[in-house]
Amino acid sequence: MTGWTLRTKQVPALRVDMRGVSPIALAALARAEVERFRVGYGNSLVALAEFFHVTAGADATLRFAAELARFDRVGWQMDGGLLVVEGNVGDYAGACMRSGEMTVQGSARDLAACEMAGGTMRIDGHVADFAASTLPGSMDGMRGGTLVVKGDAGARFGDRMRRGTALVFGDAGDFLGSRMVAGTIAVGGHCGVHCGYGMRRGSIVFAGATPPIGHTFAPGVAEVAVFWQLLARDLARHGGAFAELPSRRIARWLGDLAAGGKGELILVE
Repeated sequence: MTGWTLRTKQVPALRVDMRGVSPIALAALARAEVERFRVGYGNSLVALAEFFHVTAGADATLRFAAELARFDRVGWQMDGGLLVVEGNVGDYAGACMRSGEMTVQGSARDLAACEMAGGTMRIDGHVADFAASTLPGSMDGMRGGTLVVKGDAGARFGDRMRRGTALVFGDAGDFLGSRMVAGTIAVGGHCGVHCGYGMRRGSIVFAGATPPIGHTFAPGVAEVAVFWQLLARDLARHGGAFAELPSRRIARWLGDLAAGGKGELILVE
């Protein structure tokens, strides 16, 4: 399996649609074929060589030694392999990812990891709105895999999330986990208003500051020590604000009762 390193030649005037450019898709190609691989640019298709210098990598990783803030859908429908971006990325980074590992050594714009179904995505910086949520017009959000955001997250993080685990080491915006169906979200910092709005099931763990709790959530009284130890140990392996979770006490709030929900907000004490 051949790896490739792509270095930016110039910042494009228009946004570039990178769907189809993945470690698996390029692994079997020769250098000339990679350079001719076509991506969306405005209303036309343009060869990768218009934007990147292409060189063979030292390993099987697809590496972008580049600033990709104007490049959208990096890692779109990724189905295996390793992808590294040494900078920022545009919208839809890691969207519909099914397997493999993707690392962004910068920040991502809107809709990062939306409808992610498997694999692992790590973002060293921040994400904007609707990360780990749905594609526009869709009903299901993130449905598997693991998303780790070392910085802050914008509004509607995990909207309509159905499965998987999503962690934010920093702060999260308004409507965190809104309309959540299942899965786990963990936040290490502060949270905006309306967390868990309309959630039906799933768990949102607050390892940092206590969030504002809506009036449609009720205190939980059931004993969940075994469940909490299993969940806490799984989150603790990511370190940071989550490292000490197994040794800490919790309080639970159940809801959203206005939506007939049975989800939980877990406040770490």
